[in-house]
Amino acid sequence: MNSVQKLRWGILGSANIAIGSVIPGLQQSELNEVTAIASRDLNKAQQTADKLGIEKAYGSYEAILEDDSIDAVYIPLPNHLHREWTIRAAQAGKHILCEKPLALTEKEAIEMVEACADAGVHLAEAFMYRHHPRYDQIREIIASGEIGEIRGIHSTFSFNNSGSSGNVRFRKEWGGGALYDIGCYSISAARLLLGQEPKAVTVIGMFSPEHDQVDMMASGLLEFDNHVGVTFDSSMWAAFRNTLEVLGSDGIIEVPSAYIARQDSSSNFFVTSGGERREVEVQQVNHYALQGDDMARAVLQGKELRFAPSDAAANMKVLEACLRSAEERTRITL
Repeated sequence: MNSVQKLRWGILGSANIAIGSVIPGLQQSELNEVTAIASRDLNKAQQTADKLGIEKAYGSYEAILEDDSIDAVYIPLPNHLHREWTIRAAQAGKHILCEKPLALTEKEAIEMVEACADAGVHLAEAFMYRHHPRYDQIREIIASGEIGEIRGIHSTFSFNNSGSSGNVRFRKEWGGGALYDIGCYSISAARLLLGQEPKAVTVIGMFSPEHDQVDMMASGLLEFDNHVGVTFDSSMWAAFRNTLEVLGSDGIIEVPSAYIARQDSSSNFFVTSGGERREVEVQQVNHYALQGDDMARAVLQGKELRFAPSDAAANMKVLEACLRSAEERTRITL
C-alpha cells in the first residue's frame, strides 16, 4: 500500500500562533507534514523543533527558502514583514500560507499576489475560521431563505492584553492595532456571508499613547448594497467577546464563538425562525488542519484554493480604509 504524498512545510519563525495552533494543525492534517522551522535564534528554533517533533531547525529564514526539500512555508511574522518574506518565498518557488492580515496596505497585497502568480506558486491568507464546515452551513441557511433577507450583521472580537509589554501588536509601524489583528475577522466574515464588497466604511478608534498610538479599540460600520449595514467592534483593551449575529427579515443566526473553534468544545450555533430557536450541531474539527489540507490539495492535486489570493487583497482594501477612517474621523468611500 502506497503512503499518502504529503506537502512538506517550513515555518518562518516561532510565533505563538505557529507553535500553539498552526503547526499542531498541520501535524494533525491528512496531507501535510512540518519538516523544518527557522528562527533568527538557532537555539530557539531547535528548542521548538524538539518540542514539536520537527526534523530540522535553522538559524535563518533564508535557510528555509534554500532547502529544496520544502514545498511550502507558513509566515507568522509581524505584519510589516509579510510582504518581504512572501515575495522572497515566491521567488524561491515555495507555496505560501501567510498570517492575516496579508499586508499593511492594498498595494502591498496586490504586489504579493502578483509575485506569487509570476512565480507559479499558491498564496493563501491564514483565515482558518473560513475552513470550518459551520460557515458552509451558515451560508446554506442564508441561501435557503429560512431567515429571509439579510438586514444586518453584527460581529465582535475583543480581549484585554493591554498590559502585555513588548507585544508586536503595540508597534504602529509594524502594523499593530486591533483592526489589523482581529477587526480583519469581522470584515472577512461579512464579505464572505454577503458575497460582495462594501461601498463605504466609517470607524471610530481609540488610539492609545501607552501603546504607540495603535488603535486599541475600533468600532465600525460597513455599508453594503441593498441597504445592509455591518457593524463590528474589535478591541485589545476590553472584556472578551467573540460573536457573530446575522439578522434577517424573518429570523436570526447567532454564532457564540464565531472565530475561535476548539476541537474539544462545541462550535454549534443557533437559528431562530418561525418563532422557534434551534441549535445547529457542528462537527468538531481542527480548522487549522483543514486550512492546511486546502493548500495541500491545491499543490498536490491541482485543485483550486477555496479562497483566491485576490480575496485577501480585497479584504486588505477594506481593512486599510477602516484604519484610515478611524485616523481621519471620516467616512471613506470605496
